[in-house]
Amino acid sequence: MSRDLPATPNLEHLRKQAKRRLAEMRVDNPELQLADAQHALAREYGFASWPRLKAHVESLPLPSALEAGPTTNPFAGTWMANVARSRQHPLNPFRSATMHFDVRGDDITITDVVVDETGRAERNENTFRADGIEHDSPRRNGYSLIATWHGPFVLETLGKQEGKVIGQGRYEVAADGSTMTITSDQQLIVLDRLGEGA
Repeated sequence: MSRDLPATPNLEHLRKQAKRRLAEMRVDNPELQLADAQHALAREYGFASWPRLKAHVESLPLPSALEAGPTTNPFAGTWMANVARSRQHPLNPFRSATMHFDVRGDDITITDVVVDETGRAERNENTFRADGIEHDSPRRNGYSLIATWHGPFVLETLGKQEGKVIGQGRYEVAADGSTMTITSDQQLIVLDRLGEGA
């Protein structure tokens, strides 16, 4: 299985990923070493070996622009749902929705305010890491999320509960940065970027 590296790959995260992979691999073969897991991980990312993957990551420019502030990422900022252009989930219709993305490297915080059909507003905030690794929910409810960058304009998510896939999502920002499309189970939400300070 081939995987895409995150938009800003980090060797420390890759090392942790390899350690987790080693634990999984040792279930079938307790004799395996960390180098075996690193090699397997490198192959998944399309590299012949761990040293080649490591050299590639080290050769990339530092993500200083991303670390400088959230406005440098195409997702960062505030977005408002264009209800007329969206296809809402039949069980979750809404009057309006606003989302704010704060993106710092692979760390993403999404704050949304959704006004339902009755006019009741609900605010949620979710923070997660888009590094292609499965992360348990901090609420410890058996929920986990895998989020992966596919270039700077696409983010994909896979939600699981107790090991079973319960939902998938794709967030895509247009090349000109003016709109975002979110596709998931039974819905397509189109959002327009709001101006600075909105």
